[in-house]
Amino acid sequence: MTIDPDTLAAAFELRRPRLRAVATRLLGSAAEADDVLQDAWLKLALADADSIENLDAWLTTVVSRLSLDVLRSARVARADRWVVEAWEERPSDEPDPASVAADNERVAVALMTVLDLLAPVERLAFVLHDVFGQPFDEIAETIGRSPAATRQLVSRARRRVRGTEPAPRADGRRGREVVDAWLRAVQDGDLSSLLALLDADAVLDADYGSSVVRLRGADEIAASAVTAARLAAHSIPILLGGRPGVAAVVHGRVASLMAFELGDDGRIVGLDVLADPERLAGLDLSAALG
Repeated sequence: MTIDPDTLAAAFELRRPRLRAVATRLLGSAAEADDVLQDAWLKLALADADSIENLDAWLTTVVSRLSLDVLRSARVARADRWVVEAWEERPSDEPDPASVAADNERVAVALMTVLDLLAPVERLAFVLHDVFGQPFDEIAETIGRSPAATRQLVSRARRRVRGTEPAPRADGRRGREVVDAWLRAVQDGDLSSLLALLDADAVLDADYGSSVVRLRGADEIAASAVTAARLAAHSIPILLGGRPGVAAVVHGRVASLMAFELGDDGRIVGLDVLADPERLAGLDLSAALG
């Protein structure tokens, strides 16, 4: 018996919420998830539906494999860590509804940031099993591994996720103090003040588009920072995905973004710099431009 198109479409729509949840968790992007679901529907429409024994499993496999292709694409560049917000001054650090909502958003972003540390196949296996409860044998079929190898993938992913818990959101007042002190020290070429702000083992990652640079240690980072006095003079404090940060605005355009990660003692343990013109062009930078 041939399944008519309307019945097939209804069956797909019935499963859409769960499939979208799977794709969104895997990709960290609702827009990318919707694209994957569109491709999954096209595959279903062209498939021999009568030969599909378990539609739920079939669709989950298709969505998972399509998501895996997206994750493996070298052209995927995530923007969720670069949500630009104006740094509004408040008389105190008492939470308000807006800040609570921002913190909730940050938790979701932090989870995606940790998941980004996993290899695509690890991420897929971990999310399907630990989040959606899919059996190892079904996941194994999706990724082309044995059930035993899939179990090891999930175990390894768990260890990596648990061992890389994101730092809590920095205290707003301390974050602003660090940003202001950083900009002053860079503009003044004050190496000793920069070293005082940095953790000894701090790491700086910079994406310039044509190249990616990593600096390790307070000495190396501070020495590089003092060469950017002119850029610091055009920088303003902002929030980047809930993190303390600065935007360098030159001739009316954002030339770069820098986000700070603070340790428990308030020192800078990590800095992320985005200066890739293509990636910057894809962000909403209005908050940095006033």
